[in-house]
Amino acid sequence: MEKVTYDLHTHSALSPCGDNDMTVNNILHMAVLGGVQVLAVTDHNSCKNCPAAVEVAKGLPIDLIPGMELCTVEEVHVICLFPALDNAMAFDAYVHDRLPAVENRPEIFGEQRILNAADEIVGYEPYLLINATSISIEEVVPLAKRFGGICYPAHVDKSSTSVFSNLGYFSSDWGFGAVEIANRQKIEELAPKIPGFGELLVLHSSDAHYLWDISQGENFLFCNNFRRALGLY
Repeated sequence: MEKVTYDLHTHSALSPCGDNDMTVNNILHMAVLGGVQVLAVTDHNSCKNCPAAVEVAKGLPIDLIPGMELCTVEEVHVICLFPALDNAMAFDAYVHDRLPAVENRPEIFGEQRILNAADEIVGYEPYLLINATSISIEEVVPLAKRFGGICYPAHVDKSSTSVFSNLGYFSSDWGFGAVEIANRQKIEELAPKIPGFGELLVLHSSDAHYLWDISQGENFLFCNNFRRALGLY
């Protein structure tokens, strides 16, 4: 088995809370410099910068996984990853139809920049992307599978927008096969609260909103095929 470094939770300038310097080229080149071999772009409730990211990644020694950080109706954040761009964009369209039609106010929340592979702004997402969708946490796993992807709860140890902060518990009925924990030191504390924890794939990613937050190769798995290890065939 080989050691594969990854960062599966990063935000581009499409996320209103993402820095405008988080262009697709900047993100991918910073990840490569940091030794990351597999990267996912996971903006809030949108995959619209994934086409540019996939195009840029073709010229770099890095595997780009298109993704999204979905906000459920319970305001729980869930990382959704897809095997190919077509799957991600079909999921993007589905989610967009379930996002409240609330206009973004960039002077308050930040711009939501849609970029091309040259980092040029080609549009702006008009709806505020940090709002909760109408998709419940019980729906997410079968929904992601319907679009060929996988999903798992983001930063479960976080004091907001996590399963524990918003729901107070973790249910095996939700069907997740993995979990993201931001702080490794909290694993021992959280493990007894998560049914079947020993069977889950535990992931750590940066949740980068600024270039300096992107992982520097500290997160890794030992596996023969990283996508297969995640369940992305």
